[in-house]
Amino acid sequence: MRRYLMWSVGLLAYIVAVFHRSSLGVAGVEAADRLGVGTALLSMLSVAQLAVYAGMQIPVGVLLDRFGSRRLLIAGGALMLAGQLVFAFAGDIGTAIAARVLIGIGDAMTFISVLRIVALWFPPRKNPLMVQLTGMVGQLGALSSAVPLVLLLRHAGWTATFLAAAALGAVAVLLVVLTLRDRPDPADEPAPAAKRELGLRHSWSHPGTRLGLWTHFVTGFPGGVFALLWGYPFLTQGEGLAPDTAALLLSLLTIGGIVLGPLVGHFCGRLPYHRSTLVLAIVGASAAAWTVVLLWPGRAPLWVLTALIVVLTTSGPGSMIGFDYARSFNPSTRIGGATGIVNVGSFVASIVLIVAIGVLLDLQTPAGAAHPSLGAFRWAFAVQYLLWALGAVQVYRYRRTTRRRLVAEDLALATA
Repeated sequence: MRRYLMWSVGLLAYIVAVFHRSSLGVAGVEAADRLGVGTALLSMLSVAQLAVYAGMQIPVGVLLDRFGSRRLLIAGGALMLAGQLVFAFAGDIGTAIAARVLIGIGDAMTFISVLRIVALWFPPRKNPLMVQLTGMVGQLGALSSAVPLVLLLRHAGWTATFLAAAALGAVAVLLVVLTLRDRPDPADEPAPAAKRELGLRHSWSHPGTRLGLWTHFVTGFPGGVFALLWGYPFLTQGEGLAPDTAALLLSLLTIGGIVLGPLVGHFCGRLPYHRSTLVLAIVGASAAAWTVVLLWPGRAPLWVLTALIVVLTTSGPGSMIGFDYARSFNPSTRIGGATGIVNVGSFVASIVLIVAIGVLLDLQTPAGAAHPSLGAFRWAFAVQYLLWALGAVQVYRYRRTTRRRLVAEDLALATA
């Protein structure tokens, strides 16, 4: 029962981190007015936060192996709290970007810290399911940030809204301080010499870690980019859906991931040697669904777009499989660094795709046009096939390398 308490505290910290991460999404119009910037500069707030999150994963993983989940969750929560305080009083774009950078750094410390709690507190067979539950339930932070923040912005104003967000962060930090413990038995803490011996280089050298990185890379970006930035414009401006219908489909993307997560976790726990097959199946399904939409003559009907969203709900659960590889092929002394390596994957792919789609849309949209055409959106989203091809080849490559290493290790043990 104690392990579930530890997980619940870590999970709450992650939900609050996702809340902080998503808090800008509903404040875009107010932010543009308050900061006096256009959409191009406003987008820098999201890009800066996402880039910092991705760039901090490996350094945070190293710190996690050295200092443990509790200390990093406290530090990360404090940084996000500080970021929201700065954001509450920001009056220019530079200050606002600095605030979102603080939030991005704190956010980067949170998820992989919770995964380390799962790895150390739960038995291996249960780990895949708990990782999926952590990732999917954590997305409730995104859903819970929408309505409350909109209402606060409308009735209390900018400063009060983000001070309230900071107060929520303070409660989460306090709960971690009072209740969370890194591992079931503090006596099991590895010696400093062992931590130095099993570092980041050893994690990277294992093909299983790289398999996790490319799994995260190739499965996570389709749903992530669609939900984060380009899905809503594609559905409303390209496919001509009403804003309410597009918003409903984007909500389905999150809800579907929450439903599928436990199923994927159960599959990985029962059939660990078939995880990569599931990953390649997810990639194939995503590519096939997009092919139907992109080749549909004219605007796609609602049922086709709904089917696309249903397939894209596999992105989040699929990317979580990468963390299961990190746990499977690394000891507890380097689980943080390995998880950090894996977590870089889809964020790098997402940044590349976000920028590529934006550039291609700009190139294909005539000056003075109200918005990009459906054809422009189709060519822009076709960039995904390059990322799918690269990721699928690398998953297949490191699957074979990992299996060969496992066979060699089994033979070495048999002859020892």
